[in-house]
Amino acid sequence: MLLSACSGLKDAFSAHTDRVATAGDAELTVLRLGQLVGKSRAPIRKDIAKSIASVWVDYQLLGLAAAENDSLNDEKAVEEAMWPAIANLKARKWYEQVSKSWGTEDPAGAQSKYASGEILAADHILLLTQGMTPPQKAEVRKQIDAVRAGVTQANFAETAKERSQDQGSARRGGSLGLFPKGQMVPEFERGLTALRPGQISPVIETQYGYHIIHRPTFEQVRTQLLQASKGRTMVVAESTYLAKLEASGKIEVKKEAVPTVRALAADPDAYRRDRTVLATSTAGQLTTTRLIGWLETLQANANILDQLKQAPDSVIVSLIRNFAKNELILKQADSAKVQIDTAELAALRRSFTTAVTEAWAQLGVAPATLQTSAKSEKDREILARGRIDEYFDKMVSEQAPFVPVPTPIANVLRQKYKYAFHQTGFDRAVEEAAKVRNAADSAVRASQPSTVVPLAPPVSSTPPRTP
Repeated sequence: MLLSACSGLKDAFSAHTDRVATAGDAELTVLRLGQLVGKSRAPIRKDIAKSIASVWVDYQLLGLAAAENDSLNDEKAVEEAMWPAIANLKARKWYEQVSKSWGTEDPAGAQSKYASGEILAADHILLLTQGMTPPQKAEVRKQIDAVRAGVTQANFAETAKERSQDQGSARRGGSLGLFPKGQMVPEFERGLTALRPGQISPVIETQYGYHIIHRPTFEQVRTQLLQASKGRTMVVAESTYLAKLEASGKIEVKKEAVPTVRALAADPDAYRRDRTVLATSTAGQLTTTRLIGWLETLQANANILDQLKQAPDSVIVSLIRNFAKNELILKQADSAKVQIDTAELAALRRSFTTAVTEAWAQLGVAPATLQTSAKSEKDREILARGRIDEYFDKMVSEQAPFVPVPTPIANVLRQKYKYAFHQTGFDRAVEEAAKVRNAADSAVRASQPSTVVPLAPPVSSTPPRTP
């Protein structure tokens, strides 16, 4: 009995020390992660190892969902996972409503700036020629000349939608909006300013290709110009609104907020379900979990977590206060009964399910392919695990592209399926990676010559003197 108890105690103390992560029945071992990191070009650091393991978990859970033919399209789960995007939409709608009365329009100033060319507007039709040979460009020139022969003010927008290869402006009937003088390439601006409002240019060539330019009249862009004319008064009105919101909202940042935010920036997975209160306001509590959700809305534009690791305390406090203000704006939106319409919600759900399908296909675990190769669910799980591991190894060694798993999808997967990180394993994985890297470096040094062959003395250009 004593021996049995000692054996059980030993197992308890040593449990999971050989693993860094599990996802369903899949395991990422210390040795494997150490080998992968050590052989890669990634820095050998614990936070890097954790990031790599986090990606492995998301991939394996995606594979598990595919094996179970789980489309992850439960509407409630998707909307809960996408709450930051929904909250942003709702807050933006409220902000648009409340800001309509801000600023003072200056019709005379707007007309003067437009007439003088200080502010410009343009619509264009573009056929691209970048990288083309002279004969190819000549063919495009024939096409643009044919378009120019038939385009008028009445059909310009429709023609731009059908023919322009500048997809962004084509969707708006060729409109490039308002812009200050000097913003466009010189050839384009010269062609535009040579026109009177309402005129259409001949074909203009720039580095991008061939353009047909229409200069709108003041009346055609009046609304945009008047909105822009609000200028400084709009900024003042916005600052006043936010100052009043913060004062009445009674925002209070907690003492432990700064070290907590630094810690979550280093290891967001460890804080994803943490309920530490970072700030309070009349909108309620801003918790660590809630802050991570808000931060995820910024990830497309900047690696905000890396920036927070180095940011001074004042910047972190300011960031927390700004997200507390977001919560106050959201509370006002809810009080005003601002709603996301069904079309917008449907679009968000579609983006979610499309991202799932694309990730499955890229990782080689689309449900249809798994069902073709394996009949039972258990066999499909085993097949998916193998394919994910194979792809993951190639990705870390830069032989396959990184497949992003959007945060809402990762949240749904981690809420629905079993996974775990074993913190003690990461230190050992980093040690293993260092050994692998050092061994590889030593091998490279050993393959280099240990001695340098001396060079012959340089030949002198001066002839030797005779005795």
